[in-house]
Amino acid sequence: MKVSVIIPAYNEAKYLGKVLSSLNSQTISPDEIIVVDNNSTDKTVDIAKSFGAKVIPEKKQGITPARDRGFNSSQFEIIARCDADTIVPKEWIERIKVNFADSKIDALSGPVIYYDARYLNTSTLPSRFYFKALSLLTGKKLLVGMNMILTREIWEKVRKIVTTDDSKVHEDVDLSLKIAKVGGVIGYDNQLVVKASSRRIIHKPKSFFLEYPLRLIRTYWVNK
Repeated sequence: MKVSVIIPAYNEAKYLGKVLSSLNSQTISPDEIIVVDNNSTDKTVDIAKSFGAKVIPEKKQGITPARDRGFNSSQFEIIARCDADTIVPKEWIERIKVNFADSKIDALSGPVIYYDARYLNTSTLPSRFYFKALSLLTGKKLLVGMNMILTREIWEKVRKIVTTDDSKVHEDVDLSLKIAKVGGVIGYDNQLVVKASSRRIIHKPKSFFLEYPLRLIRTYWVNK
């Protein structure tokens, strides 16, 4: 099976090189890397091209339109997505392939370590708690945006029913619930760990701790 990697990006020149470097250092290389440029005004596009990534523009602003553009433009049967501020381990693609080969799943996710946050930079426990709490709330296994993988087959089943308004839902939770709605199975691999920046927590705490939970509740009700 072949794997496409999608990275939505808006003014990510500061971080993008790290994730692309980690993807170019895999034990098994991804079959394509697509950076979706969401109207960047910095060096995002230049950096993406310098690492050999394919750049596709998306004019509609937002993580969901950028994600969808990347998913729809990908060529291969497995679609992996990470964020521009993510760093994936060298065996990420290898473990993805093993999971889909060994298990009857339609999508996959794993824990996150926040590499630039004190007390969060060595442990997966916060992200594992998040997964568990949301699973109890929704009754479903969920994907997390910076570490989500799904088959092209399941994407074709849900792409016309996912919510496209970022202000209404958390796109990763909404996608997870739509996958469950059409009978898809989401797997979880405790060893499929990625590193991500905690910049949203540090620089926008009000948004993260107030707006984020409220949008989570809206996501749940939209999909109920």
